[in-house]
Amino acid sequence: MEIVYDEEVLERFIKEAAEVSGEHPILIDKFLEDAIEVDVDLIGDGQTFVIGGIIEHIEQAGVHSGDAAMSLPSYTLSPDILKKIREATYLLARELNIVGLMNVQYAVKDAKVYILEVNPRASRTVPLVSKVIGVPLAKLATKVMLGKKLKALGFTEELIPRHVAVKESVFPFNRFPGVDVMLGPEMKSTGEVMGIDVDFPSAYIKSQIAAGQKIPKKGNVFISVHDRDKRDVISVAKKLKDLGFNLFASSGTAAVLKKNNIPAKVLPKITEGRPNILDLMKDGKIQMVINTPSGRIPRQDEIKIRSQVILYNIPYTTTIFGAQATVSGIEMLTKRELGVKSLQEYHRSGSGKSIKSRRCRNYRK
Repeated sequence: MEIVYDEEVLERFIKEAAEVSGEHPILIDKFLEDAIEVDVDLIGDGQTFVIGGIIEHIEQAGVHSGDAAMSLPSYTLSPDILKKIREATYLLARELNIVGLMNVQYAVKDAKVYILEVNPRASRTVPLVSKVIGVPLAKLATKVMLGKKLKALGFTEELIPRHVAVKESVFPFNRFPGVDVMLGPEMKSTGEVMGIDVDFPSAYIKSQIAAGQKIPKKGNVFISVHDRDKRDVISVAKKLKDLGFNLFASSGTAAVLKKNNIPAKVLPKITEGRPNILDLMKDGKIQMVINTPSGRIPRQDEIKIRSQVILYNIPYTTTIFGAQATVSGIEMLTKRELGVKSLQEYHRSGSGKSIKSRRCRNYRK
């Protein structure tokens, strides 16, 4: 699977696909760049349909849903967009006469909602949703498929929790020295963890810690981003500077930061001089790396940087959305300590500060 930007890459991919499996057709989809991806899990009995959860991906569309970090409830989508997603999900469930579980994947771009795919089956997000809302969806779906009705089972309304949960993927990169950690349409993760707390930044940071990232509260951050991310990285860099971090950057990123009165020390390219970013990482002088890819074909410097963060166990992010979430989490860490609660406590008492509990009417034929 590959995201294709020109005919040359398309021809190469078709040639490789034909060599691997020439008897099978190639599916080509239009790709929405910089879109927000959303997963929705629903349960139905053929008459009553109830959404289990609407999960917003933190990485933009294009990262495999098995690798993407996700938030339940949604943390950026507007009420209007969520309404459109609910309406489309219920209509699909009715037309498909769903008895059991259904998963729908959406993309949101420029306030428009696109349907990517509909799967009339259980998805990998069902265990996450069940833990967050406190309802065993797979168990209920099994009973529904055996003839029970949702009303008799006591589940007829979408439950939106007060607390926030973030799912993060766990990757085996440390077992493959030199591998590029960039995420794409092919799944690379081998496990997942969940962070849960009263707000998104706290839940996100918990998920990163659980996935093995050592999130810093101070130190040096290296930033090098693609041109399309330079406008958005300004706020990230400013917040890091306000939190007391020292910034190092590639020449292009540093120039943008300088124009916005954010000082950053320029590091030479790996082939142009020393000390460069690899030297600083090796010496333990870099506490976090923000590096988004420069284009379709990653530059060799970028691949070396991203492989070194694994070698030295340095926290990193390769998307601007991940950088924004990480910095918000660090800001939260400077204000309060993380707490611990059992799932049962969250289900009983909620979390008090964040999204207010509300219920959404179910859909009937």
